[in-house]
Amino acid sequence: MPAAPRIAPSVVFTPLEWAPFQTRSAWAGPLLVVHCWVVIALAVAAGVVLPWLIPLCVMIVGTRQLGLAILMHEAAHGGLSKSPRLNDFLGHWLCAVPIGASLAAYRPYHLTHHRFAQQAEDPDLMLSAPFPVSPASLRRKLIRDLTGQTFFKQRVLLPLAQRRETRPAGATHDYEAVVTGRSVLPFLIFNAVLLAGFVAAGAWWAFFVLWLLPMATWFPMVTRLRNIAEHACVEGSAVDPFRAARTTRAAWWERAFIAPYWVNFHAEHHLFMHVPCWKLPALHRAIHARPQAQAMEVSPGYLDVIRTATRRPA
Repeated sequence: MPAAPRIAPSVVFTPLEWAPFQTRSAWAGPLLVVHCWVVIALAVAAGVVLPWLIPLCVMIVGTRQLGLAILMHEAAHGGLSKSPRLNDFLGHWLCAVPIGASLAAYRPYHLTHHRFAQQAEDPDLMLSAPFPVSPASLRRKLIRDLTGQTFFKQRVLLPLAQRRETRPAGATHDYEAVVTGRSVLPFLIFNAVLLAGFVAAGAWWAFFVLWLLPMATWFPMVTRLRNIAEHACVEGSAVDPFRAARTTRAAWWERAFIAPYWVNFHAEHHLFMHVPCWKLPALHRAIHARPQAQAMEVSPGYLDVIRTATRRPA
């Protein structure tokens, strides 16, 4: 099958208009990585000092664990630093490894997704193809996420199955193998060091409650919502590059608890995938000042995405 349709920036912008979106910052990417870890550290500290805040802290840490995955995704496009070496170091060791992923494994997988977006060769197609589903079906999926069942399958069953060169029942998505199946040892080493740090700080329990618990519950759920919002129920991607993905307008609370680091601007990202993530809001405004933007799929929020994705009757 041919690759997904593309569009040149010159079709939408003049060279002068496009120039700001081509430049890369030496400091923005590293600062985003620092920001993500600072938010995680502050949320953990708040949960230790004020235990009644633990449910809120679990949500914040889980969303920033997704933030690490998003910054790994940015590194896969070379967007975290002008230096390829620093880009890959940050993307792998400070973003991918802590959540059990591998930048080297993720990059070719993800670029294949861009090349064949929403076509048969797209390795992410299984994330969007089942939708729309019934509300009960999505509810069951979210319950599996929030109760740790998804985490157990990805972090325990899948690595064991790969060692036996088999796959557990229902493991049909290649992303699980790429993100969680090939990076077990670095993930375990990182978490052992992190646990030692919590023990040294006299708060060993916080490692389990404020790091592993978010990873086992909130992180899988918001990852699922992100995946649904990006491509589910978007028609026309085979012929129109403006229909390759969905952009979701996110309120402040959605950016805090569901969609950090501008991941909601996914239609713009698929149009021009080398634009750094922190420039996507400006790119969104620039595109929507042009008539071509009328073809784009834009949702007013994640609740609207859920309604769209659950239109199938029970």
